[in-house]
Amino acid sequence: MGQPIIRAACLADLPGVYRVCFSEGFPGEDLDDGRSPDLLGHVYAGPYVVADPDLCAVVVDPGGVAGYVLGTPDAVAFAAWEERAWWPPLRQQYPIGSVTHHSDAEVVALIHAPGVVPPEVYAGHPAQLHIDLLERTRGTGVGRVLIEGLLGRLRARGVPGVHLPVAPGNTHAIGFYRHLGFVDALAAPDTLWMTRPTSP
Repeated sequence: MGQPIIRAACLADLPGVYRVCFSEGFPGEDLDDGRSPDLLGHVYAGPYVVADPDLCAVVVDPGGVAGYVLGTPDAVAFAAWEERAWWPPLRQQYPIGSVTHHSDAEVVALIHAPGVVPPEVYAGHPAQLHIDLLERTRGTGVGRVLIEGLLGRLRARGVPGVHLPVAPGNTHAIGFYRHLGFVDALAAPDTLWMTRPTSP
């Protein structure tokens, strides 16, 4: 496998980004069990690339897209854009009760009632990021490069800070984020919110 490269994301990357999102969203699970390969990407990947591709970057190698970082400078404004432009057709396509797999049903519920960033997390850290890497790219340093690149682009726009949600049980990811300067901001039963300034 050739060396991975990092470049700006574009709309042509969406199928690969969706594949990574699906794979990494259910680590260790059987993904051939009838669940939709698209739903998770509709929530956690697609809207970021469509809304602001300049804040999105991908890792690519001969196998295709192998990871990404996706960002938005203002999570509240982004949520308002999703309500206007992103969710309406998906809500038509996926009515409540239209899917049978329990994981798909949970994601469809999010399409109809998206989560809200807690005000205390948003204050001072309005930007949001998501990062996923396939196993073959981990340990290569690309995760740090992706996040530091996004921080620089946010800083250039005058954004003071960024937040991200992570599952409390994902200790590997939490350790990675802490190593990059993120701190625990708010612990909820199913989400740990972490923040850091965009400045070095």
